[in-house]
Amino acid sequence: MKMNHKILEGKKGIIFGALDDQSIAWKAALAVNQAGGEFVLTNSPLAIRMGKIEELAQQTGSQTIACDATSLEDLNHLIEKSTEILNSKLDFVLHSIGMSVNVRKKRHYTNLKYDWLAKGWDISAVSFHKLLQTLYKSDKMNQWGSIVALSYIAAQRTFPNYSDMAENKAYLESVARSFGYYFGKEKKVRVNTISQSPTPTTAGKGVKGLDAFLNFAQANSPLGNATALDCAHYIVSLFSDYTRKVTLQNLYNDGGFSMVGVSEEILTKFLE
Repeated sequence: MKMNHKILEGKKGIIFGALDDQSIAWKAALAVNQAGGEFVLTNSPLAIRMGKIEELAQQTGSQTIACDATSLEDLNHLIEKSTEILNSKLDFVLHSIGMSVNVRKKRHYTNLKYDWLAKGWDISAVSFHKLLQTLYKSDKMNQWGSIVALSYIAAQRTFPNYSDMAENKAYLESVARSFGYYFGKEKKVRVNTISQSPTPTTAGKGVKGLDAFLNFAQANSPLGNATALDCAHYIVSLFSDYTRKVTLQNLYNDGGFSMVGVSEEILTKFLE
């Protein structure tokens, strides 16, 4: 499904986190491009070397800048360079960054390594505060701009095997609300998070039992799981002028999963 409406025509921004064509950020970049938006792509130096982001840059006529999102120096360079390339302040920014060393190393939640926890927290959540603070201090966002970060319902509910990423997402959502207040009040910029269905991205596949997550969410969602492309289209709507008064929200893009206690399909399995 392609969106042919150019609702982002004339808007410019930065997209963090595209790794390969399974990434939500990759799908978002394509959708933003189709909607008329222009952007700079960014990821960590290692992710750029290991991924396929240059292919995406060619497809969308974009430039790529390496950036360690935990480094204030890198973030300042990225924002300054991006506004030079785009010849404009920014209208939108997507933060699609998340990583848990404990999850990658299959370390159980009851036996976490705290230096790994701190690293994952910095990458997944504190980086969002650093990004917002850098944008705020540099005054590089246009009025009525939009900043979006990606979350998951484990920030509110317990999901075994999601481990310390749950705390990372909870902190991320809190940062969006707290910093979003100041960004909205003083600069008329909105800040939101999207709580997406479990999605089989390259990073998501590192979560133990992902297939079970997917199947359970699919069975418990009236509309079924939201795909990466569904999320991309939702991101486009939040970057557009149609959502100018939406801010400080954690917005569920999950087929209704977050509002369902139990579905008939799940109940039936226990009646067999």
